[in-house]
Amino acid sequence: MLLDHVRETFLLHRQVSDPMSIDSIEPALFISRTLAHVCAPVFVLLTGLSAWLYGQKYQGRRDVSAFLFKRGLFLIVLEFSLVNFAWTFQLPPSVIYLQVIWAIGLSMIALAALVWLPRPLLITLALVIMALHNLLDAVHFAAGSAQQSAWAILHERSWIEASDNLRLRTTYPVLPWIGVIALGYGLGPWFANAMAPTLRQRYLSRAGLGALVGFVLLRAANGYGEKPWQMYDSSLSTLMSFFNVTKYPPSLLFLALTLGIGLLLLLALERAGQRRWIGLLAVFGAAPMFFYLLHLYVLKILYVACVALFGLNHGDYFGFDSVGAIWWVALLLPIALYWPVRWFAGLKARRRDMAWLKYL
Repeated sequence: MLLDHVRETFLLHRQVSDPMSIDSIEPALFISRTLAHVCAPVFVLLTGLSAWLYGQKYQGRRDVSAFLFKRGLFLIVLEFSLVNFAWTFQLPPSVIYLQVIWAIGLSMIALAALVWLPRPLLITLALVIMALHNLLDAVHFAAGSAQQSAWAILHERSWIEASDNLRLRTTYPVLPWIGVIALGYGLGPWFANAMAPTLRQRYLSRAGLGALVGFVLLRAANGYGEKPWQMYDSSLSTLMSFFNVTKYPPSLLFLALTLGIGLLLLLALERAGQRRWIGLLAVFGAAPMFFYLLHLYVLKILYVACVALFGLNHGDYFGFDSVGAIWWVALLLPIALYWPVRWFAGLKARRRDMAWLKYL
């Protein structure tokens, strides 16, 4: 996530398309962007899983449903306010970007209703949404119509003209993300205290490998839900074309690839046990929303400072000249942000009387 947001901040003069253009993108930038693809699906899957764990800790589905609804509304408000301002530094805004926090918020509100379904039906519905939503790719409505606005929210990355002075960009159409969050909730029993770790690890291994095998087979067939891949003179370009998948909205192939990797990462992290570096990572997981907001504002402040010091060196933007510089900043930022995040995580743990802290 940090890598991609540093790229969005300091490499805007080399913006990438979705899916990416293999003929015009260098391998280092392609790899950086593709690695970042894993983040959003895993975030949403773990949101559903966390909701199930929340229900085990409290009073079951009624409490889960109420919390999901309130938390979802909170995230939507957050996207419209603090998150969007962190990207634009514009008040009042002329554009509001409806991105991952918005998608998670709407998905949580949807899950607030879906948790009442029997688990087999919930998982079936999740898989159907994820697998078949690409059949809707050809559906479009007239620009400016009420149907188009609703469809932009659900399935088509587009613009909504809210007024003469305000436009909304639906970067994350929400329908497939509802499938992902519902799947995460359905996988919750794998992480129950009564589940033997060896059995959970077997499930994660089979599901992760199954998703990746499914990705390879479906992608090789070159027929569903994606721009076809093609052969190039360079083997590397051919491989890039094969893994060049669509994020907005996430295609079935995008979800199979990223969630397959995500499930195997969960397996690897569990097997890593109590090693010190796991504890360091857990600090960020203890205050995820605080970390998310903090890194956005730190990046924006860094960008403004660079413009003040060095001016605009790439047309309308200040930017780095190499992808390597993006990696360095992405590696250094977690070190710089570790201590404030650890402080806030400690505050959350100590102040149980401050109920609002659990939303951060």
